[in-house]
Amino acid sequence: MLGTLCTLITALTCVSGVTVVTQKPPVVTLRKGETVTMDCNLGIVTNDAARWYKQIPGGVPQYVVRFYHSWSSPEYGSGFSSPKFTSTHQSQSDYRLIINNVEEGDSAVYYCKTWDSSVKEYAFGQGTKLIVTSSSLPPPVLTVFPPSSAELQSSKATLVCLSILPSESKGFADVSWLAAGSPVSSGISTSTAVQQPDKTFQIGSYLAIQTSDWNMDKVYTCKVSLGSQTSEKNINKSDCPTEE
Repeated sequence: MLGTLCTLITALTCVSGVTVVTQKPPVVTLRKGETVTMDCNLGIVTNDAARWYKQIPGGVPQYVVRFYHSWSSPEYGSGFSSPKFTSTHQSQSDYRLIINNVEEGDSAVYYCKTWDSSVKEYAFGQGTKLIVTSSSLPPPVLTVFPPSSAELQSSKATLVCLSILPSESKGFADVSWLAAGSPVSSGISTSTAVQQPDKTFQIGSYLAIQTSDWNMDKVYTCKVSLGSQTSEKNINKSDCPTEE
């Protein structure tokens, strides 16, 4: 059972049942000692509890707490307890995880899960990334690479955005692309964060584009958000040296 859970959470896989579990915010950055709240909507599920799990990158998911709207108090997993951790509800399908006096060791992805009895399957949310630091995080450092000359001989090409994140980020960041100022929803492939020897993290994101759009000098933007810090880097044909 735990092996299946690990696989599901590691792959960020949500069960294809009727309900859709929604979590927010996607990323939150706090200083040590502050309080974080994370919200979870269970979709159509109103007759089952919200369960919260903590996962450190590369680690085994830990069961934190479970709460049902008719209960007087939450039920906790091993190593987790009140008053540091608690859960509340705003409706029969809206739940909240609250972590008080956060420490750097609380940095992780927190997943919300429920049981959808209509399809007899568990459903997971997409997770909330919590980053706890002792000081303000520096913004991500971005480098964007143009398509190669070999690619430009075909109808499609690839832009590459390399992001360097500070060690305190734990590798948690959201990467997105814009084309001529509008969000791009397809053709994006983003790697998981990899820690470097200097303890920083590196994320690579790839955007497949039409060569014709590149030749029309369309401006593409790589955008990386790390909590409240956001970095953007533009690239277009006229600003690039001639590809060799």
